[in-house]
Formats: sequence, C-alpha cells, structure tokens
Amino acid sequence: MADRPKAVKLAKKHREVGVAEFFARNKHLLGFDNLRKSLLTTIKEAVDNSLDACEEADILPEISVEIIEMSANRFRVIVEDNGPGIVKKNLGKIFAKLLYGSKFHSRKQGRGQQGIGISAAVMYAQLSTGRPAKIMSRISAGRPAHYMELTLDTAKNEPKVIVDEEKPWDKEHGTRIELDIKASYQKGMQSVDEYIKETAVTNPHATIIYVNPKAEQYVFARVSEELPRKAKEIQPHPYGVEVGELIKMMGDTNEKTLTSCLQKDFSRVSANVAKEILQNARLSPSMNPHEMTREHAESLITGIQETKIMAPPTDCLSPIGEELLEKGVKKEVRAEFYSATSRPAIVVNGNPLQVEVALAFGGEQEKDKPARLMRFANRVPLLYQQGGCGITKAVTTTNWKPYGVQQSGQNMPHGALTIVVHIASVWVPFTSESKEAIANHDDIIKEVKLGLQDAGRDLNKYIKKKYKAHHALERANLFERYIPEVAHSLAKLTGENEQQLVTDLNNMTHKEQLVGNIEALKAENVEYDEEFASIGKEEKEDVDGETEPEGST
Repeated sequence: MADRPKAVKLAKKHREVGVAEFFARNKHLLGFDNLRKSLLTTIKEAVDNSLDACEEADILPEISVEIIEMSANRFRVIVEDNGPGIVKKNLGKIFAKLLYGSKFHSRKQGRGQQGIGISAAVMYAQLSTGRPAKIMSRISAGRPAHYMELTLDTAKNEPKVIVDEEKPWDKEHGTRIELDIKASYQKGMQSVDEYIKETAVTNPHATIIYVNPKAEQYVFARVSEELPRKAKEIQPHPYGVEVGELIKMMGDTNEKTLTSCLQKDFSRVSANVAKEILQNARLSPSMNPHEMTREHAESLITGIQETKIMAPPTDCLSPIGEELLEKGVKKEVRAEFYSATSRPAIVVNGNPLQVEVALAFGGEQEKDKPARLMRFANRVPLLYQQGGCGITKAVTTTNWKPYGVQQSGQNMPHGALTIVVHIASVWVPFTSESKEAIANHDDIIKEVKLGLQDAGRDLNKYIKKKYKAHHALERANLFERYIPEVAHSLAKLTGENEQQLVTDLNNMTHKEQLVGNIEALKAENVEYDEEFASIGKEEKEDVDGETEPEGST
C-alpha cells in the first residue's frame, strides 16, 4: 500500500481553537501581561461592570474595593456594589463565558464592548491561583441572595459551577465578586490607587470606598447627585458601513425593498435621502435586499458616498459635561485655576465621537516636572501605553507657549499643570483588546487639539490677569520706596508740607486698590507663586501681548 500523502497526515493535527483557549494562552492581550498590571486589570473590569450596572438601573453608585495581601504575590480582590443585581440564570455566563454580554451589538456609549472583561478576570484568577471566583448577588429585598463559586471551562468556554446556594446578605440589592489572583501591588502613576482616583474624576456621581493592601482606607465621595444622561441606541450610519457588512445587513433584514431597508436599518435616512442614494447607485428602489450581490453592494456604497447625509444623532453618547468634569477635577487635583470644555460631536467611521478637555493649573502641583496627563475613554482611565496613544500625540503637538506654559519642542508641556482628556464614543478606536490607548486617528487628534486650545485660551486669560495684577503691585511698591525722597525734594522746591506730600504721593499709587484686587484674586483661590519668574521673555510677550494661539478662530 502506497504511503499516504503528507497533507493527509498533517490534516489529522488540525483542530478548532476555542475563544477561551486562545485568550487563556494569550492573556497578555487582555491586560494580564505582568503581575502589577494584572491587579489593576482585575479591579478595573469589576469596577467598570459595577458602574455600568448602577447607571443602567438609575442607581447612584456606591462601590467598595478591597485588596487583601494573602502572601507573597498572592492577593484577594473584593469588589461590591449597590447595583440592581444579576438574575441567577445569568450569573454563570456573565462571570465565566468570554464574549457574552449585552453591549457588543448595541450602538450606544458604554464602558465595555466585547463582553470579555470580567470573565477574563475570573479566568486569570483560576489560571494563576487555581481558585474559583466567589459571587454573591441579590436583585431585591424580597428575593434571596444567590451565592456561587465557579470557574471557566476554557475548552468549552462555559461556566463550571462548583457551589450554588442561597445565603443571607444584608444588602437589599447588589453584586459582590471575590477573586484570588497572582499579582503585585505598587503605588505610582500606573497603580490601582491612581486608577481609583482617576475613576472618581470622570464619575463625580459615584462614591468609591477603597482599601489598599496596607489596610489604608480612602473614601472618594460623590460631588453630584445627578446620574449621567442615559445613552440611547442608534442604527448604524451609512457613511461607516463597508461592503462586507452591508451585504450581511441586507441578508439579515426583515424589509422587502431597498428603500424600506435603508430607512429602517440605518440612521438619518429619510424617504428622500433613500431615493437619492438609490438614484446615485443606479439601483431599483423595489429591489429585494436579500438578492443583493457584491456588485450591487459596491454600487450602493458609491451611492451613499455621493449623497449628503446628516450626521448621526448624538443622544447615543453620554458625555460628562463641562460643569461636572470641572467638579470632578477639583475634587482630586489641588490647583488654583480650572477650565473645562466639551467639543461638539463629530463622526468617525460612521460613529459619533465627542471630546472633552479640562485643565488644572498651579496650586499644590509640582512645577519642575512635565504636566500630568489623564486620559479617559467612556469615563474609564487609560493608564498604560501613553506614548502610543493618539491623545498624547495631540497634547505634545499642541503649541503651549501662547497659553503661558513652558514646552520644549513637541514634548509634554512643563509646569504645574494637569491635562484631562475624555473621549466619548459608541465605538472607541482602541489600539488593542486591552483598551489602553486610542488609535492615531487624524480626526480625533484634531478634535483633542481644538479642545486643548479652547481650554488653553481660558488659561491664557487667567495667567495674563494674574501677571498684570502682580506686576502693577510690584511697580507700586517700587515707586513707594522713593516717595520720602521725592516728597523731601518737592517740599524744598514748593515750600509745601513734606508729610502732606508723602500722603498725597501714597494715594497716587492706588496701592490700596491694587492690594484689594490681589485679595479678590486670593478669594478665588489664586495665590502668588514664582511661576512667572520661570516664564521666559518670549512667553511673557505671548501672555501679555496680542499673540493669537494656533488654530484659534
């Protein structure tokens, strides 16, 4: 018998790779690539779920986060919320099934997208310590609390329930998750401490109680009783649809004609717009969408591109808002000046996107270091991959000198400054599954720069006002120093009373008024510092002159 071809032998080795198996072997793609980051990712996924659940149920979030050090590189993470709870039949799938959730097919702003996060944390816990996740959830005071211990079966991508029982719980509604993980804890800019602090900035409606491994408790109290505006789900916009997606949509639609399909399955397509699209595409309005071929789809895409269509609605977004963003920054950053601005929404790849920017200047911030940058996407802090983020590129390529802030080349501005940038979108263009950086999209970078310039102009006005007030006082003080000599000389020349001349000359300096102006500034938390001593001649001319910042209108 002849030897079998090698291809036949090789074919026997081929097998399907399950999604859970893939991520179990490539957990770094989900943010579990080192011990310090694994601790942050675990807490981030749990807190994001808690915030989303509370907001969807119209509940002001109260979240507790506790980290207990069990042994070297072994920690217990406990996250508890006051949300609506989870019905028993969904507990297993939510916490132990990858790519299971309610947000992937929903076109509205949300913290999660793929339905991977919390189940990935459960998977990491069992991979690193072999221990199951412990879940407690209750949906109302009249229902019992359900307690489960479970793991994720990576071969089947299904939950494996070890314990399932009812337990007494003093909470009327909410969810609690406990995970034992291999991790390490360190303070710093990429720590859990920083994540909790920044989460409090962009979620001013939430109260977060945080206990670190040193048993130190921090309470981040809410500063607003107002829940974020609920984002509404929208249909896809025609400008963001590609050929393959269009063919699939036509195959899945319940509509019988292209005209009705365009109006029902897309946003911003009226009867007149649908008619114009089909005329430009040279397709029949009565054509059955299920008969669409690749050639038809390409013609329809051309027709869409040649038609002017209104931008998608923005009620699918839930921006923080200028007032609440400024409150959130004030709560966590001790500065002397604050400014916040919200840009109008734009469309990126057919999806609405909105940029919000805040600046905090002076105060107790360090003056001899680069400015601190806080990056956020859908209210979630981005602590890693700052160098590869489009937000960072927008900040460094903005010219900060016209706003009275030092900068060397296209580097981070220098001085007592915190820069906050928040991007709200239906579908945030992250650079990876771990959702740590925003892609270098030209439209996004442009919008961030415009937001920075808007806030920068407010900062420029403040610095100019502050500089002029102190400069005038310094001149008055200088003149006051020579008043006795001037009065003595005038008295000799005119024969007038020398003491009266001193009094009159003192009144001419308007020093009391100048001091009053400075006191008024101090009442607004403005205090004189040495910041202006470090502003060079060029920067002083920009601050005090008529130089127009780049990109201004």
